[in-house]
Amino acid sequence: MKILHSSDWHLGQNLRGYDRSYEHQCFLDWLLLQIQTNDSDALLVCGDIFDNANPSSASQKQLYRFLQAAREAAPHLRIVLIAGNHDSPSRLEAPSPLLDFFDTLVVGQTRRNPQGEINLEQLLIPLHDRHNQLKAWCLAVPFLRPGDVPRVEGEGEAYLTGVAALYRQTLQFALDKRKPDQAIVALGHCHLQGGNVSQDSERRIVIGGLEMLSAAMFDERIAYAALGHLHLAQAVGGKEWIRYSGSPIPLSFAETHYHHQVIHIELDGAHLKSITSIPVPRAVELLRIPTQPAPLADVLEALADWPFPDVAIPVEQHPFVEVRIRYDAPEPGARTAIENALKDKPVRFAGIDASYRRGDSSQDVLTDNVLGDLSQMQPEAILQKHYQTQYGNPLPNELLLAFQTLLLEPAEDDL
Repeated sequence: MKILHSSDWHLGQNLRGYDRSYEHQCFLDWLLLQIQTNDSDALLVCGDIFDNANPSSASQKQLYRFLQAAREAAPHLRIVLIAGNHDSPSRLEAPSPLLDFFDTLVVGQTRRNPQGEINLEQLLIPLHDRHNQLKAWCLAVPFLRPGDVPRVEGEGEAYLTGVAALYRQTLQFALDKRKPDQAIVALGHCHLQGGNVSQDSERRIVIGGLEMLSAAMFDERIAYAALGHLHLAQAVGGKEWIRYSGSPIPLSFAETHYHHQVIHIELDGAHLKSITSIPVPRAVELLRIPTQPAPLADVLEALADWPFPDVAIPVEQHPFVEVRIRYDAPEPGARTAIENALKDKPVRFAGIDASYRRGDSSQDVLTDNVLGDLSQMQPEAILQKHYQTQYGNPLPNELLLAFQTLLLEPAEDDL
């Protein structure tokens, strides 16, 4: 049986105000081709289908048109979607009766019976091959909030213990159903210990860092664990069969170096036969210029020398550019200078990554209580300490005088 594993599509995402539907459509078109080329029997999408809990109608149409196209291209294909922490479980599940026609199963949340026990049947999905032979059982566990997990008595943090217990219970439920030649595949949207994180775009999913789950909760009887949430494709815990597929496009400038991919796995009976990473082509580049923060003069020189495309290309294909400036002192005209440098170039200016020169240890006044009680300080003193912290030098007299002039100007209500 052949399966494709993907996650973290974040349909509807904007990058600093710029729409990214073109990039997502390029990915979905490419994914459709992979389904056909690899003769896939199933597609598993492990959460964060949408970028937020209230997705736009355009992003929802994009998803449903893909599901329709996938059904037409591969009538035998079964698609399993689980909710991530960005998704609304109820909204994702709402069209389930219609999605059944596309052989698409959606699991947004756990459900309980009248006795308060979690309905494990809802989390267990049979996977058939193109000949309609039952080949595997899928533990389709969505992103779990504290109220979604079993109540477990005993030691340990309740949430972590509950998540591990739910996987253990669902696995046992699958083991009781499966035949010896049928594999078990687990899905999840969570943060495992040891996973590398992109701090810019991966939302913390449980307050206090309690989302750090152990890879040990995936039993060795599971042939493959398909994970979502972390945007960097990676194996976890030294186990190649426990994998994040990663996001299909870079969702922030911190992810420009990621090798985006989908994972193709092949099962042989109850066992994993092979794992193959399939690189996702990047439709639009994200550029950080320069590669390391530099003074404004050097930045403007780098922009002038950068080999931007010199042919006309559609706006939706223009690269996104983040300009990286190291400020040694305030530069009030920096943004205007950058905008002028990029004027008429086929790029989309996506903001400034600002960093500040710090003084040496004798000048650095940054401490946990550097400003102390603000109510006990004069405005000029707050500005002076802030400037010293940012730039490592005393506040210039001309800036202090300008600030004092502003303080003396009457407010509109006083006129």
